[in-house]
Amino acid sequence: MKTHGINGVRPFSALIDACWREKYTLQRFIHDIIAGITVGIIAIPLAMALAIASGVPPQYGLYTSAIAGIVIAVSGGSRYSVSGPTAAFVVILYPVSQQFGLSGLLVATLLSGVFLLLMGLCRFGRLIEYIPLSVTLGFTSGIAITIGTMQIKDFFG
Repeated sequence: MKTHGINGVRPFSALIDACWREKYTLQRFIHDIIAGITVGIIAIPLAMALAIASGVPPQYGLYTSAIAGIVIAVSGGSRYSVSGPTAAFVVILYPVSQQFGLSGLLVATLLSGVFLLLMGLCRFGRLIEYIPLSVTLGFTSGIAITIGTMQIKDFFG
């Protein structure tokens, strides 16, 4: 019998390799490739559009999408977690980018990350059950209307 490592103990990489081989099949790999291509097809134009709507050049949306994708992939998450660009922040970020430029966007991003981390550590997510559905729908509709009216000038030239 072939042993691995010192005193027959398997190195950490061999242990991970053995665990992955058991659970990660070729079929799952193919599904992951298809999902990655689908997400890429959606995320690239969406990231560019959200960058333009936020008042910055489209390449910054691509940079942000790529970096966020790497961070999300490395940090993991749950199987029910969906991560990606969202239009809800355009309403907040457009005035920030107009008044403070890219440095203001960086500060806003870092502060929002700190606040989200603190709220997660304090387990504030469970408080969402106390917000009525009508408030959530109204907030979402208000964001949609605001984003739509912000884009009218670009639509008509």
